[in-house]
Amino acid sequence: MTAAKPLPLPDQDTAPFWEALREHRLTVQRCERCGHHQHYPRLLCTGCGSREVVPVEVAGTGTVYATTIVRRAPSPAFADDVPYVVALVQLDEGPRLLANVVGCPVDDVAIGQPVTVVYDDVTPEVTLYRFRPVDAAEPPDGEGSGR
Repeated sequence: MTAAKPLPLPDQDTAPFWEALREHRLTVQRCERCGHHQHYPRLLCTGCGSREVVPVEVAGTGTVYATTIVRRAPSPAFADDVPYVVALVQLDEGPRLLANVVGCPVDDVAIGQPVTVVYDDVTPEVTLYRFRPVDAAEPPDGEGSGR
């Protein structure tokens, strides 16, 4: 039996983000005062310090900014997944998100590669985002998700 993977625990600042993911929508925060986009969700704008941050839906497209291949599972829960890609994805709107890149061989993921979001319904309550190369076919539900 494989160990269970940790799941996110939403709080008052992150709940809108996780709710949007369940609806297969990717959101980041935008400051109503200065227009700065940021991720991860937090109380204050990292651009100007304002509390006027609101979730906004983004296109879910961007490019791989940095990448690494995990070849050794960090815990037994991830043993069936190795090797897998962890990347920093620069969204077209600006923020960078840490994510898995799926839908292609791990050695094919490259810095500067265009990617698009895919959704992984891990449980009825939790959906995670991942990215796949723009030129890769979207995997059928539940396949290639890195679960």
